[in-house]
Amino acid sequence: MKIGVLGTGNMADALATQWVRAGHEVFVGGRNEQKAQRLATRIGGAGHGNLWAAAGFGEVVLAALPYGAGADIVREHQSALKGKVLLDCANPVGPGFRLLTEGGPSAARRLAAAAPGVHVVKAFNLCHEDVWRMTPPVFDGQPLTVPICGDDEAALALARKLVRDMGCEPVAGGGLDRAGLLEATAALFIGLWVAERADVRAIAPPLAYATGPRAENA
Repeated sequence: MKIGVLGTGNMADALATQWVRAGHEVFVGGRNEQKAQRLATRIGGAGHGNLWAAAGFGEVVLAALPYGAGADIVREHQSALKGKVLLDCANPVGPGFRLLTEGGPSAARRLAAAAPGVHVVKAFNLCHEDVWRMTPPVFDGQPLTVPICGDDEAALALARKLVRDMGCEPVAGGGLDRAGLLEATAALFIGLWVAERADVRAIAPPLAYATGPRAENA
């Protein structure tokens, strides 16, 4: 699969590295082409150039962009992105672990509005970048599950493949209208992890108890 990457930060580094290892063709684009070149060199086997080149490169494009800049960059490059799958991994979380989109469209919906005709899929936003560097991310013998939200089935199929190629398991999170729930979950989890040092796995019961104790366990 050919994958363009918009951005040269830590998430771009972590995800692109895994996809190159899985055999995909990756092209890193940045406003600063020297940074894109350095990242491509560090990844190994990746191309590099400007944002236009990355947007036009792949059938899938990763928007590894800060929330505040994402919609503007996507709008600027919408002609190159039209008809493609755009993976959004941004977390609109501000000081005090506040959800910056509260009361308005999610970050993912803002990208979709900025570039009509682009198939936005929300994914990879619930973990620190170093988790995505793990090969693979497995905890207590269980592969990490990655929720994804989107409206186009073909786009979701490509996203699921990229999740599996990292050694993770995809799970349907619903349509793009539910992407805001993933973003809100990230805000909650980050606050619990960082401020409270809490293990968020402990806030929900095992699946067998999701609807309450079974009669034999009551």
